[in-house]
Amino acid sequence: MKRILSVATAVLAAGFVALSPGVANASVSSTPPPTPQIGTPGNDGSVEEVRQIVQCGSTMYAVGKFSQVKNPSSTELVPRNNAFAFSATAPYKITPFDPNVNGQVDTVVCGTDGSVLLGGTFTTAGGVANRNLAKVNAATGASMPFSFHPAARVAHMEIVQGHLLVGGFFAGFLDSRNPVTGADDGYGTPAISGTYQYTGAQPYSTRIWNMTPSPGGSAVLMTGVFTSVGGQHHEQVFRLNMTAGAATVSPWYPTELYLHCQGSQAFYARDAAWSVDGSRIFVVSTGLRLFDGTAPSGPCDAAIAYPAEPQVEFAGHTWLNYTGCDSLYSVAADSTTVFIGGHQKFISNPGGCVLKPPGREQPGLGELDPVTGADQPGPSRGRGEGAEDLLRTSAGLWIASDNAQNTNTCAGVPGRMGICFLPNG
Repeated sequence: MKRILSVATAVLAAGFVALSPGVANASVSSTPPPTPQIGTPGNDGSVEEVRQIVQCGSTMYAVGKFSQVKNPSSTELVPRNNAFAFSATAPYKITPFDPNVNGQVDTVVCGTDGSVLLGGTFTTAGGVANRNLAKVNAATGASMPFSFHPAARVAHMEIVQGHLLVGGFFAGFLDSRNPVTGADDGYGTPAISGTYQYTGAQPYSTRIWNMTPSPGGSAVLMTGVFTSVGGQHHEQVFRLNMTAGAATVSPWYPTELYLHCQGSQAFYARDAAWSVDGSRIFVVSTGLRLFDGTAPSGPCDAAIAYPAEPQVEFAGHTWLNYTGCDSLYSVAADSTTVFIGGHQKFISNPGGCVLKPPGREQPGLGELDPVTGADQPGPSRGRGEGAEDLLRTSAGLWIASDNAQNTNTCAGVPGRMGICFLPNG
């Protein structure tokens, strides 16, 4: 779900890097402008959320689970079921785009022919029957012809090298389609199977959950639930190389991701991103890491950096930054900052669920140095259930989140329920 737009020049160090207090400031400001927001407060215990934000030209598209939104600095409610659009520049006004989707939308992709593609769990979109995947007009939201409608939830989509990669909970879990027609485009994808069966773990169904293309689109990182990908043993994360004729599974893999977290959170590596020069891979995790001697052994509740090359199986990480015991769900990077989003209270906090040196408070959003993993001074946000998506554009950082516990602050400024925008610093 993440985009990386500038070029990094720092060299990746090998081995573990001890964390030290950050000295550089994050690359975005702490002065968020008014933007659209979810129109429903969370004071009744229900949760609405923005699951993903993308930019298509001069328009932003936000999808998730909600029924009404509001224009910046406005109290007027605008009906929008699970998908809406707004201008990518101030005053960020909501557009007429209204596909009126009757179920949760998890993912949105910019089409190649004046369309956007929506994926999730629904049966109608754009005014007609559309099961779990719909192509709609980018200006109005009206349905456009498309032939691929998976029988189960679509969790994430990306268009890479002209192929629409569709991942989710449906049979096969990953498919490649023509982004205009929905027809099978003949581009091969690997067989995916397996689920996590740790002692005491709750059942997890096989799935592809998130995808992040590399700079230039030669490879895609995929997170989800699986134990075998293209005949190779992978868990939590794998790297798909976009080779000619068919995608091939890279042997790249950090073996510490075979270790497990709490049984109730066996799927813990929720998102991955590339450094802007493609030399590093950043992973964020949940997992309920405990500190009482019975702790799971995996890199849980943490941001983790790995080398992107060589493409081999290897042990360990370059750096690791623990939250303590709170989940991270999303990650994005630019040339100076790795942004991590979730519902964490602290960062740089290896000592447990209470704040201990060298940790510091940084709720909901953290900023780390790409080379060392040291925390940087930068804005935080309301925690809620957690930031599901981070989008770094040329203008700044967009954050998709929820309204749980009436969470509506962005860098301490209220009135930003579900969407937080931090312009370049």
